[in-house]
Amino acid sequence: MSTTKWWKSAVGYQIWPASFKDSNGDGFGDIPGIISKLDYVKSLGVDFIWLSPTYDSPQHDWGYDISNYEDIWPKYGTLKDMDALIGGCHSRGMKLLLDLVLNHTSDEHAWFEESKQSRDNEKADWYIWRDPKFVGGVRRAPNNWKSNFGGSAWTYVPERDQYYFHLCLSEQPDLNWENPATREAIYESAIRFWLRRGIDGFRDDVVNHYSKDQSFPDAPVTAPNDEFQLMLPESFLNGPHMHEWLQEQRRKALAPFGDDIVVIGELPLTPTDEVLRYTSSHNRELDMVFDFEWMQSGIDHSKGMDEWSAPKLSEVKAGFAKAQGFLNDKALDAWTTSFMENHDCPRTVSKYGDDTTPKSWAASAKMLSMLLCTLSGTLFVYQGQEIGMTSLPADFAVEDMRDKPIITRLRADLAKRPNDPEYRSCLMRGFSYVGRDHNRTPVQWDATSPGAGFTSAAEPWMKVNESYRSINVQSQLGVSGSVLEFWKRMIQLRKHVDWKDLLIFGHFQLLDPASEETFTFVKSFEKRSVLVALNFSGDVQRVFVPDGLDLSASEVLVSNYEDAPVGDLQTLRAWEGRVYIIS
Repeated sequence: MSTTKWWKSAVGYQIWPASFKDSNGDGFGDIPGIISKLDYVKSLGVDFIWLSPTYDSPQHDWGYDISNYEDIWPKYGTLKDMDALIGGCHSRGMKLLLDLVLNHTSDEHAWFEESKQSRDNEKADWYIWRDPKFVGGVRRAPNNWKSNFGGSAWTYVPERDQYYFHLCLSEQPDLNWENPATREAIYESAIRFWLRRGIDGFRDDVVNHYSKDQSFPDAPVTAPNDEFQLMLPESFLNGPHMHEWLQEQRRKALAPFGDDIVVIGELPLTPTDEVLRYTSSHNRELDMVFDFEWMQSGIDHSKGMDEWSAPKLSEVKAGFAKAQGFLNDKALDAWTTSFMENHDCPRTVSKYGDDTTPKSWAASAKMLSMLLCTLSGTLFVYQGQEIGMTSLPADFAVEDMRDKPIITRLRADLAKRPNDPEYRSCLMRGFSYVGRDHNRTPVQWDATSPGAGFTSAAEPWMKVNESYRSINVQSQLGVSGSVLEFWKRMIQLRKHVDWKDLLIFGHFQLLDPASEETFTFVKSFEKRSVLVALNFSGDVQRVFVPDGLDLSASEVLVSNYEDAPVGDLQTLRAWEGRVYIIS
């Protein structure tokens, strides 16, 4: 086992800049606001920050549509501010990672502006262009693919009399990675530029999308009433050149800046053997990945949002077991991550816990922190997760949402059955499982102002969640028994010299995988072992104890209940979690 890389034992903290801290009262979070809170972030036990996009952008997809890799969106600040943030992190012993968005740019990027002008300019094939298909003399898109955000995956440009391909929004044309000149421009503008300024690595957005089946066959018709059909995963995921290009990226763009530059890949819908190819230390393509299999439970994109169901704990556990299993092949020396929240998903205490009462909210938020802090791999915390921020309420108005794809879908669905409150309730239930706006509301710093301490503006870019009145940093900081202080305690335990090897590098063994109420596993390292037992329900549950283990002889290392019982070590109260020392 290799333990020399700094990022293996590190704790990362993701910041969504629009919602973290507004320093100038314009309603948007900004880089100076982040700098003002660096001491707070450091106090959590954080070793590095992953900063979601702050690049110059029209903001059609909140910064994931980049118009200039080498500049900052003015509402976030300037390059000088970014240099100050880099220095502020480093002076506190933290590192800074940026989001790397290389599958696509904005349609306002200078590269695309030139590419769309003609078929024979210097950048004509820096993006993916195809001729129209004519059906009965009518111009149609080259194939029937639906984009990930709805509608056709193709947009027509009269100047070329061609369509360009976009996996996401029409404002996000896909780069043509097949072109070596395009790849070199990407490396120089998006990677080397920032490494020269001193950043320490990247989180690589939808990294397995670069290599596609550019023969563009039609997708099977699974929705006969729709003009456009869901793309087959094999058409746009983990294509034939992915490993070749990522090794080239490491060799040409990353390696010249040292061996400690870390790259974390967003890698959806990828089987274990393929993940191991990406993360093997011998290939040095990606150092670790975010595997999302555990997040898919209950979601079927071929069905309406009103038909989606609550996640099954058994499926969630299977997904975590898959990600923990990346460490089992010692020959490949791969690595993994421990996370449950980011900018693309709901708040975990609302989705997997219980936020309906203060007692169940606090217990389940702490229990979820126990899960993450006892899993092996690099730990990631998303802003506000450490105080148990909750998802949006069911009556949150569509007019107050900001995520364009979801807004478009919700409005289209609501129009099908207007004035039907039961149908709307079902749609909002589906939204509660996947809506990205849940995690993009402003961070709740205090309860003393309408802006929750995030901003002095009368109207922030996105409405503050009303839960700020009871859930905020101010009310938890330094308060014994609070969710925030429990998170700090768990991170300290994870890093403690006596437990670091077991909790960060230990072998994971899932127990009782079929249970829908409890999540139980053993962590082992050399001669030491702990049993982690977590109650994912509001009812009393029995701890699953493997044959041959006598819990009465064990010691409780940590519990999320302040008054953990001494008498019955095999009974878990509602949302209770315990870590038992068993050897």
